[in-house]
Amino acid sequence: MTFDMTGKHVAITGASSGFGHHFAGVIAGAGGKVSLGARRVDKVAERVAEIAGSGGEARGFELDVTSRDSAGHFLDAAARELGPVDVLVNNAGVESGAKTYVMIDEDDWDYVLDTNLKSAWRLSKLYTERVIEHGWGSGNIVNVASITAYRTIKGQFPYAVSKAALVKATEVMALEGARYGIRCNALAPGYILTDVSRLLLESERADTFRKQIPMRRYGEFDDLDGPLLLLASDASSYMTGSTVVVDGGHIVAELPGM
Repeated sequence: MTFDMTGKHVAITGASSGFGHHFAGVIAGAGGKVSLGARRVDKVAERVAEIAGSGGEARGFELDVTSRDSAGHFLDAAARELGPVDVLVNNAGVESGAKTYVMIDEDDWDYVLDTNLKSAWRLSKLYTERVIEHGWGSGNIVNVASITAYRTIKGQFPYAVSKAALVKATEVMALEGARYGIRCNALAPGYILTDVSRLLLESERADTFRKQIPMRRYGEFDDLDGPLLLLASDASSYMTGSTVVVDGGHIVAELPGM
């Protein structure tokens, strides 16, 4: 199996809901061991139980990605429970709501940038240090970005800024991490139907957004399974510094009026 994860240990941040919740099941379903980290420990425990009930191997840990101590504890606890971490998925992320750069305040900016960007650097740094110090030999980092890194849309500041910076961070970490045997790539989803996005994607503006997508549909969680397994598995062993966009062709679509 090309995307086989048997024997691989994957640590996922922001795993209590959304993409992280789904990714944990995908990795476990492909034979991998999964460590789930999030602040909502009750939701993490529920997901761990679901995975175990399906025959998978998973552990859950409390994780605040904005805390260095919490991030370090998460990686150490995961390694103690399930062995060296082969893959780190930096999935934790937040939005500030539909706000322009004029509307947000400094607390909005700090909240989004600290969670979406600084935490990915922090976890990646701590992870790389452990790969080196513990002699794990190699590592793999997958950052969850967004097509907002490429597609400029009103009302998504500073979320779009954080995701654009994460794409560049992925490239730089790939360049600098190679000497330590660390690969770093990013997954950039387009409009995917989630509990949060449904407020927009099923609103009166839904048809307008859908028509901007060449494939004329929003993505589903399952559309990310193959790309995730590509980046997390050895199938991408010669890939680093890449961003895989999964958006139905949205970023290559013509803009309205052109």
